[in-house]
Amino acid sequence: MIFGMSLAAFTTLHVIISLVAIVSGLIVVFGMVGSHRLPNWTALFLAMTILTGVTGFLFPIHGFAPALGTGIYSLVVLAIALFALYAKHLLGAWRWIYIVTAIAALQANILVLIVQSFEKLTILNPHAPQVGPPFPEPQNLQFVVAQVTVLAILVALGIIALVRFRPVVTSG
Repeated sequence: MIFGMSLAAFTTLHVIISLVAIVSGLIVVFGMVGSHRLPNWTALFLAMTILTGVTGFLFPIHGFAPALGTGIYSLVVLAIALFALYAKHLLGAWRWIYIVTAIAALQANILVLIVQSFEKLTILNPHAPQVGPPFPEPQNLQFVVAQVTVLAILVALGIIALVRFRPVVTSG
């Protein structure tokens, strides 16, 4: 039981929060590409992504797992994105720092979505990475292609956003 919910109910809640974070994050990234600030979507994206990270730590995981490392990474880059946006108001270098960290947080969420999809969806499960003995390294071309494709798309969108996202900012 987590917060009075069964593990299955809590998992469903966590997945819904994660999907809202991903969808709102994609809207924010496309907003940046179009040089639109989208403050409400941005607040939703940042809040849901933080909530995704925090709820991820509540699962009964024993020992240090990749999911915990991803959660720590995500929360660190989110803290920087929040600071750049709300404390530094995207002034100077904080504009590109925000773009990079916001997209990095989105990529971490999508990375987990892809991992979980390969592990949980019947159609993708045979293509899940083979980890652990006798496999010294994760082995699966489809999984690697999915991750590299998403990364390449987000890097391309990030580069476009770095060039085009020049919102009118107010310091205060």
